[in-house]
Parts: sequence; structure tokens; C-alpha cells
Amino acid sequence: MTRVTILVCSFLLFSGSIASAERDLVPTLDNQPDVCPDQPPEPEWMRNTEARDAYKRLLVQQIYRFQSMERIVDAQSCTCATRYPPWEATEAVYFDLYSSTDYWSVVEATSDYRRRANDLRKQAMPICDAAGNW
Repeated sequence: MTRVTILVCSFLLFSGSIASAERDLVPTLDNQPDVCPDQPPEPEWMRNTEARDAYKRLLVQQIYRFQSMERIVDAQSCTCATRYPPWEATEAVYFDLYSSTDYWSVVEATSDYRRRANDLRKQAMPICDAAGNW
């Protein structure tokens, strides 16, 4: 009986401390990037994209990521301006090639840009690492 009482008391103390720890967690609302704090924000129209069109926003983000990796590798430099340029060139690609295409074409293009960005990432990472921008 004593063991049962000790186990129950231990359980109650332990669960109480977990609940207390959960209450003490405060989520941070600061969305400040670790590198290049002056990154240009996404265009307003992207931030206001409806949930059902989120796949379009994802494509634009992957185009931007690919273009970023490509610029870094081509320039062999990872300044903040090289890694995070304005969004206009990315928007131009999206509006010229993909804004009026069907869902599956956008999904396929997103996958292609992601793959191409990941391939270039292997070359861009050491360049940015050396510049302190990774």
C-alpha cells in the first residue's frame, strides 16, 4: 500500500511539474532571420494568397530559392544582396510562365525548381558559409 501511495504521489508531482513547464513556454513572435536581416519581404499579393491557392505561392518561393542559389554559384559570392534580391525577377518568371497554368503544371514546376535549387545548394552552401550568411 505504501508503494502505491508513493507511486501515486510521484505521478501527481511529476505531472504537475510538466503542466507547469508547459504553461511557462512562451512562443516567440519574432520572425527575424538569423542572416541578412534586411531581406526583402514577400510581395503583398503572395502574403494575401488564399489557402486554396497556396500551391502558387509555394512555386514562387521555389523559383526565388532557385534563382538565389544560381546567383550565388554564378557570382561565387554570397552577399545579402546576392542571396536575397528584390522579388521582381521571380514575379516576372511566375507571371510570364505559370500564373495561368493548371494545378498539376504548377505542382510539376514547383518540384522541378525545388530539385534544381537543391542541386545548386550543395555548391552555394560553402560559399555562403564562408561569408557567414548560411
